[in-house]
Amino acid sequence: MEDDAPVIYGLEFQARALTAQTAETDAIRFLVGTQSLKFDNQIHIIDFDDENNIISKNVLLHQVGEIWHIGASPADKAVLSTCYNKTSDSRVVSCAAVWRMPSDWETGSHESPDDSTHNPQTLELLCHLDDSTHGNTTCVLWEPMGDGKRVISLADNHALLWDLQESSTQATVSSTASLEGKGQLKFTSGKWSPHHNCSQLTTANDTAIRGWDLRTMSQMYCIENAHGQLVRDLDFNPNRQYYLASCGDDCKVKFWDVRNVQEPVKTLEEHSHWVWSVRYNHSHDQLVLTASSDSRLILSNMVSISSEPFGHLVDDEELSEGEDNHQDDKGKEPLKDSVVSTYEEHEDSVYAVEWSSADPWLFASLSYDGRLVINRVPRALKYGILL
Repeated sequence: MEDDAPVIYGLEFQARALTAQTAETDAIRFLVGTQSLKFDNQIHIIDFDDENNIISKNVLLHQVGEIWHIGASPADKAVLSTCYNKTSDSRVVSCAAVWRMPSDWETGSHESPDDSTHNPQTLELLCHLDDSTHGNTTCVLWEPMGDGKRVISLADNHALLWDLQESSTQATVSSTASLEGKGQLKFTSGKWSPHHNCSQLTTANDTAIRGWDLRTMSQMYCIENAHGQLVRDLDFNPNRQYYLASCGDDCKVKFWDVRNVQEPVKTLEEHSHWVWSVRYNHSHDQLVLTASSDSRLILSNMVSISSEPFGHLVDDEELSEGEDNHQDDKGKEPLKDSVVSTYEEHEDSVYAVEWSSADPWLFASLSYDGRLVINRVPRALKYGILL
């Protein structure tokens, strides 16, 4: 029996790094990285049994420092990347590395969740993605739908494209791009586009959003003041190649058509504090999740700018050519955008939200106090979209 009630799991550690296990499409699995200054940090592997509404976890040790960002290989479900802080010569540096889960981690005890925490196994280091000449790494992006051989790291004002070789035990920088300009420019986040043969990257620095062509490592577009304050996160519409969502410290979520960056296509102002995370649903791009320091998650139905604005699929070219070509849709209004649900199971800043890669109607959110919540799209909306 499918139930809309949330399922809550407490990590007992502060945490802000969350990812779905991208290469795992059968099991509903999320990876969480902890932020502890006193104890060894950990990766919690969270499995969700949706038939019985039960969460089970396995813990792996990440002994090098507190985890700020986590990413999962799209090709190998045992491989992940982390960005973490370490202290070196009494100053804190942000590093990145690629890791492999020990081959037998799954033989850990699912039945009694406490056993695996007594003597957890340790992640196996595959390679560092540090390049001391390029400064502090803020995030690592895996090539979408790729073979797990290419990653991008954002370090201070540099974007580095890495090739992973020898089963990911060696990483070499194949090309770089840099932010040019006055002052200390630093990337805060980025997203590798799944479109255009994965040849484009978008990045945020301060209040600006930039697009990059990875074949030439040159800038394609720049939205100078995309947000009134810092841009926190970006995501591409999976079905409409020119559409991008952004969110930031001005409490807003904005949607852009990168062919015309003068004005956002739409702006949402539903949050009352910084918006840390924005995520398009992988299958139904009208569903957009946002997470904020106001302790809330909001699910919006952005149908008017989706690939199904009239309730059925319309391609980008038709949409760009204006309404004249829609013989069937003439006189029809696009469906109305709306806030579907506001989720209030968190009591602290919600730093991350991710859709499951195995179940398109399910998502996880993580707040700083270590609370992970698994929720579902309301059934009425799900059947409204499907039927």
